[in-house]
Amino acid sequence: MRIAIYGAGSLGTVLGAYLTKNGIPVDLINHNRDHVEALKKNGARITGTVDFTVPVSALLPEEMSGKYDIIFLMTKQLNNREVVSDLKKYMTDDALIVTLQNGIPEDSIAEIVGPEHTIGVVVEWGATLSAPGESTLTSEPDSLSFHMGGMPGITEEQLQKVKEVLEKMCPVEIEPNLPGARWSKLLINSTFSGLGTIIGGTFGDVTGDPLGREIAVRCMKEIIDVGHAAGVEFAPVQGKNITALFYWTNPVKKAVARTILPVAMKKHAAIEPSMLQDLKRGKPCEVDAINGVVCDWGRKKGVPTPVNDRIAEIIRDIQSGKRKTGKENLKEF
Repeated sequence: MRIAIYGAGSLGTVLGAYLTKNGIPVDLINHNRDHVEALKKNGARITGTVDFTVPVSALLPEEMSGKYDIIFLMTKQLNNREVVSDLKKYMTDDALIVTLQNGIPEDSIAEIVGPEHTIGVVVEWGATLSAPGESTLTSEPDSLSFHMGGMPGITEEQLQKVKEVLEKMCPVEIEPNLPGARWSKLLINSTFSGLGTIIGGTFGDVTGDPLGREIAVRCMKEIIDVGHAAGVEFAPVQGKNITALFYWTNPVKKAVARTILPVAMKKHAAIEPSMLQDLKRGKPCEVDAINGVVCDWGRKKGVPTPVNDRIAEIIRDIQSGKRKTGKENLKEF
C-alpha cells in the first residue's frame, strides 16, 4: 500500500514522522524546497512535547511518480480545486483522498474525485513548523487524537484501513456524525485560532486574558447558534460535550463557561494558530475557510455573527498590512 502526505508542513511532518517511526512507509510531499531538502538530509525532527528524529521519504511535488492508495491532504484549502484535480493522476482506481484540512472541505473534494473516494479527518492536536525539517508538537502526548468519517459511498472496510494507519500515531474514533465533528473543530478553530491570530499569540494566551475569555465564550455561543440553525448536532471533542460546557443562555452559565475555559484548553494551550503561522511567513491564511464559513452560514440561516465578522475583518486587515497583531485588537469587540 502506497501512502502520501501531500502538504507535509507543521502537522504533516509530525504525522509522517510518527507513521514512519511506527512502521508505515509514507512519502512526505511539500512545495517548500528547503524543508524537503532538510527532511531528506536529516530526517524529520519532532520537538516540543516530544523529542525524536526519524529518517523519512520526502519529495517535492514535481518528484512524485506512480500512484497512491491513500493520500492524506494537509495543504491549505485556498487552492483545493487545482491541487485535488492534479492529484487525481496519482490515485489508484480505488484510492482515497483523506482530508485533514480545517473548515468543511469534504464536499468540494468529493465534487472532484467522487464521494466514494473522500474521507474527512478532524485533527485534535497542534504543531508549528519551527525550522526546515523540524516541527514542534504543541499538544500534550496524551491529548492527541483524530475523529474521522466518510462521505456517502465510503465503506466500513475503507474507514478501517485508514483508521489502522492513523492509529500508528494516536487514538482514532470513527465518527458517524462527520458534519458534527467538523463543526466542533470549526468552533475550536474559529474561536481560538481566530482570536489567537488577532492578538498574535497561542490558544493559552487567549484563555489567559480576561477579555479574551469573554470574547471567546461569545464566539462559541455564536457558532453553536449558527450550527444549530444549519441542522448540525455538534459531536463531542475528545469525549467532551462542548455544547453542554460552553453554550450559555444567562449570565450564570456564561460565567461558568468563562471559568472552565482555561482548564478545558490546558493541554492545548501552547498551540500557535495556523493562520498566525501563515501571516508570520507572509502567506495568505485560511480565514475564509474558518471564521468565514461561520459568517457565510450565519447569513444563509439569518443568524447574526458579529464576533466572527469582526475576527475575519481584523485578520484580513492584518494580512493586508492595515493593522498589526496585538491584544489591543480585543478592544474592538
